[in-house]
Amino acid sequence: MNYLNAVTPVEGTDGKTRFHRVGVAFPQADNAKSVMKIQLFALPTNGEIILFEPKQGDSD
Repeated sequence: MNYLNAVTPVEGTDGKTRFHRVGVAFPQADNAKSVMKIQLFALPTNGEIILFEPKQGDSD
């Protein structure tokens, strides 16, 4: 795993939840004091971030 997508859920007017990408999370080295480093491109207005593995074919 190279990274995880950081997304926030947003409910549409049709009642369906869509996930907007707000950043990425990178795992730290095994000997690091932290587990992940999260880099945000935008702040979620609802205060919620969910991490997903990237879909095959995603590139960054």
